[in-house]
Amino acid sequence: MTTQHTYRVIVRGTWNGLPDDVRTRLLAEVADHGLTQMRFTPDGSLTYDRTLKHFSYRYELLSDAADGPEMAGALAEDRAETALRALGGEWGELRSTVTDLDTMKINRKGRSPVR
Repeated sequence: MTTQHTYRVIVRGTWNGLPDDVRTRLLAEVADHGLTQMRFTPDGSLTYDRTLKHFSYRYELLSDAADGPEMAGALAEDRAETALRALGGEWGELRSTVTDLDTMKINRKGRSPVR
């Protein structure tokens, strides 16, 4: 049986050559995709601002721990590409940052360091 880990992945990219209809739609929905709407979800949470230069998707997904964070990043980038194709337009190279929540060290306030 394989162990599954929960990964949070931020996929970042730059818009390239947005058609006018896509640009108009994104600008009309900009309030729904700002900083206050950032969430890590299995389906991804798209964030961007009014300049329509950069965007990011935030994903939370399960993947086999043996595959490591690289696989989680690849899965998230694939999901982002699928979502971007559905939106229309073009984008540049995608970059991802992966955090394995199961191996994260949590520093608790109020705990004194071991001496």
